[in-house]
Amino acid sequence: MSDSAHRISLAGILITTGIVFGDIGTSPLYVFQAITDGGRNISEAFILGGLSCVIWTLILLATFKYIFFALNADNKGEGGIFALYALLREKNYKWVVIPALIGCATLISDGFITPAISISSAVEGLNNVNPDIPIIPIVVGIIVVLFSVQQFGTAAIGKLFGPVMLVWFSFLGYLGLINISKNPIVLEAFNPYYAYNLIANVDGGFAVLGAVFLCTTGAEALYSDLGHCGKGNIRISWSFVSLLLVINYLGQSALILSDGFHLGPNQTVFYSMVPDELLYFAIAIATAATIIASQALITGVFTLMNEAIKLKLWTNLKVKYPTDHQGQIYIPFINWVTMLGCLLVIFIFRKSSQMEHTYGLAITIDMVMTSILLGFLLMLKYPRIKPYYVLIFGVFLTIEGVFLLSNLGKIVSGGWFTLILATTFFTILYLYYKARQLRTSITEYVPMKKVIPLIKAVKNDSGIVYEATNLVFPTRSNSPNRLDLTVYHSLFKKRPRKAGVIWFLHIDILNEPWGVHYSVNEIIDKCCYYVTLQLGFKEEHRIEYMMKKIHDKMVDKGELTGESVFESVKGKIDEVDFKFVVLNSRVSTDNDLSSFQNLCIKAYRFVKATGLKPAEDFGLDKTNVIVDYIPISVTKKVNQEMTEDYEDYSH
Repeated sequence: MSDSAHRISLAGILITTGIVFGDIGTSPLYVFQAITDGGRNISEAFILGGLSCVIWTLILLATFKYIFFALNADNKGEGGIFALYALLREKNYKWVVIPALIGCATLISDGFITPAISISSAVEGLNNVNPDIPIIPIVVGIIVVLFSVQQFGTAAIGKLFGPVMLVWFSFLGYLGLINISKNPIVLEAFNPYYAYNLIANVDGGFAVLGAVFLCTTGAEALYSDLGHCGKGNIRISWSFVSLLLVINYLGQSALILSDGFHLGPNQTVFYSMVPDELLYFAIAIATAATIIASQALITGVFTLMNEAIKLKLWTNLKVKYPTDHQGQIYIPFINWVTMLGCLLVIFIFRKSSQMEHTYGLAITIDMVMTSILLGFLLMLKYPRIKPYYVLIFGVFLTIEGVFLLSNLGKIVSGGWFTLILATTFFTILYLYYKARQLRTSITEYVPMKKVIPLIKAVKNDSGIVYEATNLVFPTRSNSPNRLDLTVYHSLFKKRPRKAGVIWFLHIDILNEPWGVHYSVNEIIDKCCYYVTLQLGFKEEHRIEYMMKKIHDKMVDKGELTGESVFESVKGKIDEVDFKFVVLNSRVSTDNDLSSFQNLCIKAYRFVKATGLKPAEDFGLDKTNVIVDYIPISVTKKVNQEMTEDYEDYSH
């Protein structure tokens, strides 16, 4: 996002309103429907207590935790759970990967549920007009179209998101104001005593906290979208959005407590507060708002997975850029998996009132993980006031822990689905992470001083033909003083590889989101170089382009001749050839690894099968790629004694 979008301005505030607040802004469609259990819990103590819980949840979690604290813990302007992970990983706290992966898994699970429940709750307003209108086909149609257009980007219609959400929030405020007068006693809910009374003294009060928590789903976007909008615009927009949300919740509560309130079997609290003449407009604007909320969440899942890829927590997937905007990405595999997940939710639970049971649990867990990482980071950043942060985040974790316990009560009625999803995603993420650790631990290296004379010998051997003018070997070695044994094997142990210039390329992913840096170490003058390429974790991998740029700069400085090794074209072409040797190394089946380690390897191969081939990952022209298969042996030394049977045949 450009700096102009980050500057505080009316345009920036409008853009922020369209990007950040879709999920939390459409919560009024289903929060009080869930709190009242479809209109069955409508006593004054229950409604005022539930309303008080909603108000103070928005104040304590959404406002204090995210607006006041989280927005100050950015990573070069970027927010979200992986921004926290990257900052803490930099300080060598290895345990932080666990909450980061749990947070990632729960956010992906939320990507399956949010579009389904949001769009269903909006479209179900049609049942207020005609109870016989089939809702599922309409919702399925919207979901399929929404995911199908992702490949084209949202640049054109994205300009409408801000104005549409502005109309939506204004409409929420209007509905709230015209209904508050029906029972002004709801204003007393600002007193937190009503929240305490609900939890401590009202039957079913603690269980309803799972429904209350739905009011703050989407609060994570206040932090994760920091890089798109800037903290100033988010804070100012939230002051307007939160006020209108609270007004609407007050209006819904007043309506419920008014004389003669009753919900039909297919009616909802939200649409019951809409005047008849505005019902069609309400359905239309609510549907538009939920589509925008779903779009924001889909984009958020793309961004989350792209960051996981760059941080080496997931295999490399095909990432497309539908528009010229750097922040607009599209990941086909994630898009279609998420769409299938949404459709699965719709077909299993069918109604938004049933989907509510699946909703909230994953986000509660994610919020707990964010609190752990955020609190720990702020304690490290400001050690002098560490007790202050211990107290503050102790309060946040206590509140979120209470919500988590309440949401666990949903497991039987639908939370099982969320739990299975999140557990599955976390298990795969964790096994993949451990497999990468295992791979690093078994990687062997050869001293570069052993490699240098062999390169020279091959270069001077006229019996070996040139493979390319420039031959590039990606290497895991982070030092020019050593080389991967697998690269050494590919260079010399089969048919020796000969080139005009041999490059050993080490790619390092930085903890900051943007930036491309490189350094070159000379191994053999004009013959062999070790290159370190440092990429921000949000940068696109265009390795072939980058290597050619490095080569051209070295030619300009006189460090390389820039000539082809092939006599027939020497001096006749402007650009010399490059070949990239991609090593496909696999642990042999004959190994001494534990059962868990073998499970990690199987998970690693499963995940890799969903991703890009190395040539695609590095942005390489396939015609310039050489794939070499190298086995990795992980076995104990064999000490079997062998005896030769000798028989004298001379007689």
